[in-house]
Amino acid sequence: MSRVPSLSSPFLIGFDQIERALDRVAKGADGYPPYNIERLAPDQDNPERLRITLAVAGFTLDQLEVTVEENELAIRGRQHEDKERQYLHRGIAARQFQRVFVLADGMEVQGADLKNGLLSIDLARPQPARAVRAVRIVEHE
Repeated sequence: MSRVPSLSSPFLIGFDQIERALDRVAKGADGYPPYNIERLAPDQDNPERLRITLAVAGFTLDQLEVTVEENELAIRGRQHEDKERQYLHRGIAARQFQRVFVLADGMEVQGADLKNGLLSIDLARPQPARAVRAVRIVEHE
């Protein structure tokens, strides 16, 4: 079965990478861990930023990993089973996760912070420079 591309307009040239990124995001749409994405207003020291906050209660710093490879921000959490405990009820699972965000060109990860079970990752939003250039038309006879 072939999939009909969503960016198939003849006026959208070279957007095949975006379509592949959309496919990757759709495949990894697991709901764990829950997260927020917020816009932080610019201040005198920083331009407009984005902050991704993941609820990672029960994870310690050494059980979390944040990496950026090409245009993908990957957050991984790995907990190990505690064999010494005997649970009567286990509602808080020790599970692994991987959450991947596809970043736009030029997005920069400024840092990550773990506090009160929340992992926050700050991203700098690039300010694109508008460039208009004239294209010389060559006339042939």
